[in-house]
Amino acid sequence: MNISGSNLPAMSGAGPSGEVYSASLAKKQQQADGRAALALIESAGSAAAAQTPAKSVTASLGNNINVYA
Repeated sequence: MNISGSNLPAMSGAGPSGEVYSASLAKKQQQADGRAALALIESAGSAAAAQTPAKSVTASLGNNINVYA
């Protein structure tokens, strides 16, 4: 990804200060993306821990079949 002030329409001709501003915006966006990813991972972990375990399957499961015509 190429980030430079000359590629931004509002910053054309701004020189190095435009590049610094653009890099600052990119860094802030990456930090926001990282925080969102961490929040997603934490919520997925807590949701998995809160689920109840599945009931155990017994050997007699399915032995009785009720068929009515």
